[in-house]
Amino acid sequence: MIADTTARRERPTETATVLDAVVVGAGFAGMYMLHRLRGLGLSARVFEAGGGVGGTWYWNRYPGARCDVESMQYSFSFSEELDQEWNWSEKYAPQPEILSYANHVADRFDLRRDIVFDTRVIASTFDEAAKGWLIETDRGDRVFAKFCILAVGCLSAPNRPNFRGLEDFRGKIYHTGEWPHQGVDFRGLRVGVIGTGSSAIQSIPIIARQAATLTVFQRTATWSVPAWNEKLTPEYLQSAKADYPALRAKARARPTGFYFPFNTQPALEAAPDDREQQYEEAWARGGLPFLGSYGDLLFEKAANDTIADFARRKIRGIVKDPATADLLCPDNVFGCKRLCVDTGYFETYNLPHVKLVDVSRMPIERFTADGIEVDGVEYRLDAVVSATGFAAMTGSFDKIRITGRDGLTLSEKWRAGPRAYLGIASAGFPNLFMITGPGSPSVLASMIQAIEQHVDWLADCMGHMRDIGATSIEPLAEDEDAWVEHVNEVSKVSLRSTCSSWYVGANIPGRPRVFMPYIGGFPIYVQKCNEVMTGGFSGFVLEGAPVGNAAPEVRYTERWRVPLDIDVISPAAVAARRVPVV
Repeated sequence: MIADTTARRERPTETATVLDAVVVGAGFAGMYMLHRLRGLGLSARVFEAGGGVGGTWYWNRYPGARCDVESMQYSFSFSEELDQEWNWSEKYAPQPEILSYANHVADRFDLRRDIVFDTRVIASTFDEAAKGWLIETDRGDRVFAKFCILAVGCLSAPNRPNFRGLEDFRGKIYHTGEWPHQGVDFRGLRVGVIGTGSSAIQSIPIIARQAATLTVFQRTATWSVPAWNEKLTPEYLQSAKADYPALRAKARARPTGFYFPFNTQPALEAAPDDREQQYEEAWARGGLPFLGSYGDLLFEKAANDTIADFARRKIRGIVKDPATADLLCPDNVFGCKRLCVDTGYFETYNLPHVKLVDVSRMPIERFTADGIEVDGVEYRLDAVVSATGFAAMTGSFDKIRITGRDGLTLSEKWRAGPRAYLGIASAGFPNLFMITGPGSPSVLASMIQAIEQHVDWLADCMGHMRDIGATSIEPLAEDEDAWVEHVNEVSKVSLRSTCSSWYVGANIPGRPRVFMPYIGGFPIYVQKCNEVMTGGFSGFVLEGAPVGNAAPEVRYTERWRVPLDIDVISPAAVAARRVPVV
């Protein structure tokens, strides 16, 4: 498997450094966490496995990579000056532009001086006596910090299926999540793509323009809607920026963490002709908001069938070969996995040099020296793109040996599925925080909004601990259990709980089937976090904190005071709202 081969920069090894906090990862989460730690006057170091900032957008450089949230909202909201000075060029920003934005943020806030690149954290061990963490890296660093903050990302551990005969293949193999930084030239090559998820859907139309032949190996068909991407005009940018704070506030009040108009009426109550027109108009607008056509689409199977049938008709109207069109039509719940957004994906299968191979019934048997064999047929290839996704949500935690109280490792605790209070911390691991961890909205919301909310909560928490002299914070096991049970219960309200997807780890053999993100909606989750904090960190135990009335009032970042029209977090309350979660 080919990855970037840039030589790691030489630097002295750190073996005696003591810090307030170590942050693992320099993506958007790690960068903003560092910024907030500095604002608190805390010493911090960020360790980053890659050679630069950007996280997901540093590694995922495959052809066509771009965000599925509109660029005006897929950005930090903590700085109005940053909002005003940065200009996005397209409705949906491409990977190079998002990476440029990440680098701009790093430069603007002078973040690089506290980031150590080309260094992977391999172990983090809690020291009971010192109430802190010993962090070790693959370059021999041994750094001690009071807090260890895992900003490792939800989709950052590539899934590499172990096909038989991989070592026999004489061509090159690429993974979309670890794309060579110098790019890949497919001109004149016979190319195979394994997978038809988001990265495949984005890259296939572009690879097809270069390749002599393109063979796509599909296990599961994926729902996708057109992006209808477009350039942003100066007039649009000026208008949007004139009222940016209001847009940010509306986004924080949405279950998705980003704003788009949606129709709360049930699809099943609409007349068939009206419903068809609603879907046509939503398709013409494109993007993730297509799921906002009606409020009951992810709650009622009969309602979901109406939008699924519409989307299948669209696919069959685009793809000329009926057999290929049938293979490209999913037979599961529409929006079961995160909806994909494409530019010319289905049209690509009309090209004469593009072939779709169904591997759902007869999986890939093996790689040969000259290609891939399926059901006794060898498909001769010069290069293979593995668009096989990630070990989502917990894969990056698995790469680090995290050892808490009494020698318990996080991997042992999570053997039957991840357990974390609010997706922020896990009992048995004091002063260990995770940003957008399992049990939080994370991938079911706009990631940067979810990141900012977690970072602000953590910064407010650490600031409060400093103010009261607390030495450690850790969730109570019973509160953690109650939250995990709540996350599981709420997931049953949505049709997504009926599907095999990476939300439940179904793409990785042997993983426990647990619905990992919190599907109850971003504002409801934020309200719960606020209640925990203003309640004196209910559900947590703080060691070293004063008892009684000596502790100052807990203060939290003002912009997360999201007004809600419900007070109780329960599956029934979530179901009653009937709002889309993309």
